[in-house]
Amino acid sequence: MKNIFSLICCLVLSTAFLSAQPIGTSSYETMLELGETAMASNDYYRALEQYELAYEEREDEELIPILAELNYQLRDYRQAERWYKRLLRRDTENEFIEQRYKYGRTLKMQGKYDEAMQEFQQYLDAGTDAEKKRLAQMELAGAELGMSLPGNAQGVAVEALDRKKINTPVSQYTPALSPSGRTLYYASWVGKSVGKEIIEVDDQDDPEKFARIFQSQITVEKNREGVEVVEYQDPEPLGVEINRPGYHSANVSLSPDGRRMFFNRIVLTGNVPSESKIYLSEGGDGAWKSANEVVGVNGDYLALQPSVGELYGKEVLFFVSNMDGGEGGMDIYYATHQGEGVYGDPVNLGPGINTPADEMTPYWFDGTLYFSSDGYPSLGGLDIFYAVWNGTEWSEPNNMGKAYNTEADEMSFRLYDEGYKGFFTSNRPEGRSVRGKTCCDDIYGFAIARQFVDLVVGVFNEIDEAQKMPKREPLKGATVQLIDNGLAAGAEGTQSLTMNSGNRFDYGLNFERSYTVIASHPDFFPDTTTFTTMGVVDSKTFEERFFLKPRPREPEYETVVTNQPIVMENILYDFDDDRITPSAEIDLTLIYEIMTQYPDMKIELGSHTDSRGEDNYNKDLSQRRADSARRWLMRKGIDRSRIVPQGYGETVPQTVTAKVAGQFPYLKEGDLLTEEYILALPNEEQQEEAFQLNRRTEFKILEGPTSIEIKTTRLKKQDENDRGSNIGTQVEQNDPIKISQMSTLYGQTNLKNVPVMQFTERTKKIGVVKKGEKRTFSYTFTNRGDTDLIIDLISACDCTATNQDDLVGKRFKPGMSGTIEVVFDSADKDEDETIDIDIYLRNNDNQGNPIVEMLNYSFGLKL
Repeated sequence: MKNIFSLICCLVLSTAFLSAQPIGTSSYETMLELGETAMASNDYYRALEQYELAYEEREDEELIPILAELNYQLRDYRQAERWYKRLLRRDTENEFIEQRYKYGRTLKMQGKYDEAMQEFQQYLDAGTDAEKKRLAQMELAGAELGMSLPGNAQGVAVEALDRKKINTPVSQYTPALSPSGRTLYYASWVGKSVGKEIIEVDDQDDPEKFARIFQSQITVEKNREGVEVVEYQDPEPLGVEINRPGYHSANVSLSPDGRRMFFNRIVLTGNVPSESKIYLSEGGDGAWKSANEVVGVNGDYLALQPSVGELYGKEVLFFVSNMDGGEGGMDIYYATHQGEGVYGDPVNLGPGINTPADEMTPYWFDGTLYFSSDGYPSLGGLDIFYAVWNGTEWSEPNNMGKAYNTEADEMSFRLYDEGYKGFFTSNRPEGRSVRGKTCCDDIYGFAIARQFVDLVVGVFNEIDEAQKMPKREPLKGATVQLIDNGLAAGAEGTQSLTMNSGNRFDYGLNFERSYTVIASHPDFFPDTTTFTTMGVVDSKTFEERFFLKPRPREPEYETVVTNQPIVMENILYDFDDDRITPSAEIDLTLIYEIMTQYPDMKIELGSHTDSRGEDNYNKDLSQRRADSARRWLMRKGIDRSRIVPQGYGETVPQTVTAKVAGQFPYLKEGDLLTEEYILALPNEEQQEEAFQLNRRTEFKILEGPTSIEIKTTRLKKQDENDRGSNIGTQVEQNDPIKISQMSTLYGQTNLKNVPVMQFTERTKKIGVVKKGEKRTFSYTFTNRGDTDLIIDLISACDCTATNQDDLVGKRFKPGMSGTIEVVFDSADKDEDETIDIDIYLRNNDNQGNPIVEMLNYSFGLKL
């Protein structure tokens, strides 16, 4: 029954906004009493409102499990995670072991599969509920599926429908397209006061207090490039023939000819449906007649989500019900059409389709049943599955994969245009929700390419007896890069994927292109291949398998012998310059230490340039660079006679070593980086990297010890970020660190080596804004942690612009401050709203999870 609630929860939230009385001052006991009363009637929104007020007043820890549960029921998983984490972080005695199962689902519904699996496993180890253990085992399988399934939607483009006219902050569900393709029907709650100041509505016959079925006319025009542009007109509710006052009208579907409309009329008791019957209206677009109750399928149970199909050569009506005798939860049934709106007795589809959990929103298309379920391993909550009917039995249900399913709920799958286009609904976090990011469902449209090319890559380990790898096995943790060779350097032409739980990689390709594929792994030598889609006219899947050879383990020390050149990777020079940079001093210091340790050592410092520029000039430049390095060592006290500076110019291109090939997978060990070789590389980015490899400084022992050992880590190139300049303003750090609940660090106790982004304020009220007006404001933060803070992304809606280009990638040292500038544009807003801003850091917490900081601002809109 949980998912029946989730289908209409945002309707209830919206009604709650309208009918709630302004909150006055109440005693703590009164808040608890009001919360308990609301909980008893399954009025989760009002219950949460009261319990939050009570917690703010006394911070009673006994309220924490209630707050976690309410946020979970309202599908606000981000808030639920915080409360569950706070509840369970000190639960060493497993007092709240039953809550760990829902905590695991909360994490899984946000795509945090590794963490979710830990919680499910802990429940399996210590839980006592046998049924919940079975579910936990299934959730583990779902999390593993989420980590292993390829993430690319090959040939499938998915996009949310118009977020101004169709997708509102409350839920939209069960989209149905007329056969003409010009009318979209769907159910929602559309009220002119949603998001406005709370007002009182007492009239139970007010249609805006109920879910209704709407229609939106569709226009399709081609732009100048010949691409079809779809526009949805303002939705209009259907008349009282369909939307009967006093009932929630929902779950609309059409017969294949579009002349019959099936839908539900629902009665709620509290927030839970107590009555739901299937109705039928005939007529077609613009001429729907008064609806009548369908005979044969309704009874003393819930009958929901009707959809016309065909079995055994006859028309049937699929629907969902909780009637006795099912497999458990909500099951899918069918009833055979007998004519004149009369159907035979309902038949359960049986355990081949139905499970003890919930099966929802059935849809039949061309011999295949599509439905949503949380009774099979899923990526999140409800996933879309399909089963094929062969005339006598169903195939095993299959998950539709990441082309359609995410860590959220996906339902109401629909197809049209010969199966190449369709709709579904989802509460994905990028949608619009009246509360939190995942409360409510939006309608998404998708299109499947009639012709496409794609690539499937498999990565395996190579046979290696010495490394005790006697057979080829799937290699987890590999990274595959797909490079479009036809794009200029810096263009969005490279896709990179890393699979920690699988070895399959899927990519969509373009026709008439040339590609390079690079497979790599930290413990294996990389490999590369190229291919082209030139001349491909039909749909085609390219397959590439890589068998990577294991790297020998890097020794702790590297032995350097006489006349062996060693590249000093940090002695780099600016283009056409011979000055010693701060990074170069790192390697020069190493040379100084070695020469101090071996006073009889004499060395050559050889400097090399790339081939660009005139030969004589390059020879002179390299000599000046070698001389600069010698002068630096002489200033440290090394005798001039012990150093031979030699400028080679461009005469000795570098030979690619195994180490260099590991750093640059497109290079092969033994290759000589001549100008001809470099210019044959497929793009400018690779060419520039190869030229830079030739611009190097080497040292080699000429006299003294015949061999020495150098710690391997001393010869590695320093991370460029470690040499970055300081950004921001230094401040004193005397105030105690307090972690906001709007940070993913909230509740964590180990903050060592973690940046702490502390804001002067995270929530702003910018007042009343006139539609079309822009408003500018800012948030100031300070890094109160003990390590550098690096911003990776600042994410907000299209109405919110920030100065992220000035902030992303910069390093804020401990104690430094910065400012996030915000410009809000109200041009596309039609209602009051609270806008979230998410700041993703490149830093991880001590549990290995990315750190996310949250801000928000709210406004009132004057039209």
